[in-house]
Amino acid sequence: MTPAAADADWEALRALAREAMTHAYVPYSGYPVGVAALVDDGRTVSGCNVENASYGLGLCAECGLVSELQRTGGGRLTHFTCVDGRGEILVPCGRCRQLLYEFGGPDLLLETPAGIRPLSEMLPQPFGPQHLTK
Repeated sequence: MTPAAADADWEALRALAREAMTHAYVPYSGYPVGVAALVDDGRTVSGCNVENASYGLGLCAECGLVSELQRTGGGRLTHFTCVDGRGEILVPCGRCRQLLYEFGGPDLLLETPAGIRPLSEMLPQPFGPQHLTK
């Protein structure tokens, strides 16, 4: 575990993700997800998934987290965890890894079933804002 990973209270972060998961709206899949992250200024943000009858319009928990990040002042995500309906650690899907890259970058630490990993290991060769500048 890296020193930066050791500095985080992963259990408290996971507890916040579990609490967020209890607010999920999942009448179609029955698969609630909660997420929580630390921000570079010390804040914590969280989110839950919200489904829609038009399945493709459902929002992943990470979308709610990033919205909360922006609503409360922006910043960069530094530590992230995701849990399923049983409260077990869950790895974000590829789409959500891309979203996390935008707001945390390659050094964002993710809690995974295999331990703490930087996002750069979970999303190699990412596409990002740097690709859109001339």
